[in-house]
Amino acid sequence: MLKLVVFDCDGVMFSSRESNRRYYNDLLTAFSCPLMDEEELNYVHIHNDRNSVAHIFRNHGHVDPKLIEAHRLGLDYAPYLRFMTMEPDLLRFLACIKPTYQTAISTNRTDTMEIILDTFALRPWFDMVVTALNAPRPKPSPDGLLMILDHFQVQPHEAIYIGDSVIDQEHCAGAGVDLIAFRNRALDARYHVDDFMSIAHLPPFQANG
Repeated sequence: MLKLVVFDCDGVMFSSRESNRRYYNDLLTAFSCPLMDEEELNYVHIHNDRNSVAHIFRNHGHVDPKLIEAHRLGLDYAPYLRFMTMEPDLLRFLACIKPTYQTAISTNRTDTMEIILDTFALRPWFDMVVTALNAPRPKPSPDGLLMILDHFQVQPHEAIYIGDSVIDQEHCAGAGVDLIAFRNRALDARYHVDDFMSIAHLPPFQANG
């Protein structure tokens, strides 16, 4: 029986592609580097910030990585929040599944996750949040999901993960947790949905009445 629902952040809870575009392009601009192309934007949208920064600066060896990191840490993320759009039925879905299920987030975001939780008043809805900062290894490693399973003392078959990328697909496979693919029919997933309220009608949720 389902006991735990785990969410990805970007591309699932939020449409955040534009905020990621502006954030990483601003990093590049600060060092007079060309803006990201579409491949690079796709990369940063699903990877953790350390790997993303390394990827977009991979052809700019003249820039000191320590200077990049110092600039990134000093960059206020608040202005980028206005380019993030929360899924319109997310809060309705959360209200529907609480308190029947435990809820958690497993994301490749790092220090920006805290401001997102507070700005959008999401903190009360989640019992645990694991980011690339507190997981031993970021997604696609299963570490974050395994931490969550251990915390709640539930088995993989008692949990389900809502994600939108190949990174999430591998994340779930490594932990033995079923994936609900959010607006990505190309993923190998147990279920595919296009909105949150459709999830409430899936068999694992119907089993709990």
